[in-house]
Amino acid sequence: MEFFNQAKAVRLKSHHDKYLVADEDGETVRQSRDGSSRRARWTVELIQGNNHHIRLKSCRGKYLTASEEPFLLGMAGKKVVQDMPVSVKDTATDWEPRTEGFLVKLKTSRGKFLLANGRMPPWRNSVTHDTPRRTGTHDWVLWEVDVMDILETILPASSFSPSFGSQLSGASPLSDIGSQLAVSFSSSRLSTARESAMDIFEKATSVRLRSHHDKYLTADDDEETVSQERNGTVKNAKWAVEIVGHSNVIRLKSCFGRYLTASNLPFFLGMTGKKVLQTSPERLDSSVEWEPVREGVQVRLRTRYGQYLRANGGVPPWRNHITHDIPHRSSTQDWILWDVDVVQIRVSDPATPPVQQQHRPPGEQSETAPNSEPSSPTSPGFLCMQSDDSFEGSSVKNEGRAIHYRVAINVDGDVDEK
Repeated sequence: MEFFNQAKAVRLKSHHDKYLVADEDGETVRQSRDGSSRRARWTVELIQGNNHHIRLKSCRGKYLTASEEPFLLGMAGKKVVQDMPVSVKDTATDWEPRTEGFLVKLKTSRGKFLLANGRMPPWRNSVTHDTPRRTGTHDWVLWEVDVMDILETILPASSFSPSFGSQLSGASPLSDIGSQLAVSFSSSRLSTARESAMDIFEKATSVRLRSHHDKYLTADDDEETVSQERNGTVKNAKWAVEIVGHSNVIRLKSCFGRYLTASNLPFFLGMTGKKVLQTSPERLDSSVEWEPVREGVQVRLRTRYGQYLRANGGVPPWRNHITHDIPHRSSTQDWILWDVDVVQIRVSDPATPPVQQQHRPPGEQSETAPNSEPSSPTSPGFLCMQSDDSFEGSSVKNEGRAIHYRVAINVDGDVDEK
């Protein structure tokens, strides 16, 4: 529930790197690569009196619903659709979020899970609710949650949206049914529920990143690939930090002047992990931007598409390679955690010191000409000059005296030497 407690709207991304979207027909639900569409945005409604369940409303104003209609006759999976509940007690629109590492499973009131199907048509891109029975499909019920809108404060009861009850019964916005069923919040601020680790990088001009395997993120000498190495003292392990505007993202530049980049190239065909490279793009886009997310005393580096910089382990060819991916197994959860060693601290430019006026002792104030009146601070009656001749030439000696010579010139041009 921690993913949804402070969220107004979310996107859900499946194991297949596709988003849960509501089709324009206002009825079907499927997966799509396009996460920028409004169809991928789901409004979160907390259920009053039930702190462990939520409802998800599509852009069409209907709710994500676990129907009882089979997806295919004779198969176990049943359809997930957009629909409105038939009664106040209808729990088909209720979903219980269950945390699984950095991901969640959404459980129905009947004990099934929201499942993103893969493989061949007609299953591919479809969404059902079912219990995965094969090892190869266990990850299909795991979803990554991208929080689109975050709640700043809880509004008073009079500000709660009774949309669920109003649409159900056709009653007025103040109907009792609406107030009993749903509580939704509003916020105009776009943000994320992740805790930023920008404070670490804002203080640094260069860093080293050490993985869970006690190896350092290293730019290879081919100026293209990236790997892990035990030796963190080499220049290849040093990454220059660039802050991107006023956002919570950074760029990391290698010793070759190339950027750490989340590419779209698969590390292996058929596998989810994609290559992380050094590149010098003509235009700096989101592929070279990383969002630091705090995880205790460590950080995760998140791409704009919700994947994480990952230090792979295990056997070759994975060992020492770097990809961006989402860890789906408990044993690999720590592979996206990094220790940040600040190599060089960012020093702000010192402000120009203010010009200080020299104040003479009261006994050394310049004297006015005998026939002149004392001048005001703004009066141009006298211009006081001090000779520096006594300080020129050789360096100051320990013995002797310094002689100050002043000339006072009045407005008539007369000179009074002292």
